[in-house]
Amino acid sequence: MKKVIFAILCFLFFRADAQVTVDTSKKNVVDTLKKNTVAIPDTCKKLHKSSSLSYIVPGVLVAYGVSSFVIHPVRRVDYYINDEIQKSDPHFHTNAETFFLFTPIAVVGVLDIAGVSGKNTPINQAALLGLSAGFFGVTDLVTKNATHRLRPNGTDYLSFPSGHTGAAFLGAQFLSEEYGDQSTVYTVIGYTTAVATGIFRMYNRDHWFSDVVAGAGLGILSTKAAYLVYPYLRNALTHKDKKGRSTMLIPTYQNGTAGLSFAMQL
Repeated sequence: MKKVIFAILCFLFFRADAQVTVDTSKKNVVDTLKKNTVAIPDTCKKLHKSSSLSYIVPGVLVAYGVSSFVIHPVRRVDYYINDEIQKSDPHFHTNAETFFLFTPIAVVGVLDIAGVSGKNTPINQAALLGLSAGFFGVTDLVTKNATHRLRPNGTDYLSFPSGHTGAAFLGAQFLSEEYGDQSTVYTVIGYTTAVATGIFRMYNRDHWFSDVVAGAGLGILSTKAAYLVYPYLRNALTHKDKKGRSTMLIPTYQNGTAGLSFAMQL
């Protein structure tokens, strides 16, 4: 049964802190920040040139998940897979998905530390990842409360979509965006661990098959949306006004708290 589910999934998936910094020294803090962030490549232009076909697969995944609420045969697939899991592995339980969930993001971190350059600089990668997580987090929360679907294990009504699976595929797409052009191995690693996350969520009876499929689609779309929006957002927040004064908004992490730092030349 595990092989069947894995094959199906593989087929389907091919605070904010603000502060104003005043320039009281000869050294321009905004220029320093700009030097540290480095202008990102023309990601926006690259995405505009990419085929819209890249959005079809995640879109279909989300559509499949949503269809389980109105198309009975699709919903019966959920029941069938869940029943087969209970028959074959009734006592199965693992927390492995927690580790697989963060694997793609961890790979990006290791590559950055090792000096392997991705599409964007580390600080821009952090902003892109944060934006992706923001998109997915809001969508996931709203959808869970709106659909009110009971989990297979009956613990609560927050089954749809699968948050763990969505986060895993968000990370997989993030890894692919940054390093996929260098080697398909990175993409394979990311998506393999993401698929494994989805399988473990079902085997732990935390989600139905359609929950996992929809979560995967939402995770991918969240990352793609971040890469589409971020260049515009960054350009809007990092600019010079009519008097030639520069402003900048950059991500921060201090004392275990992630946030944003706003700098303005006065």
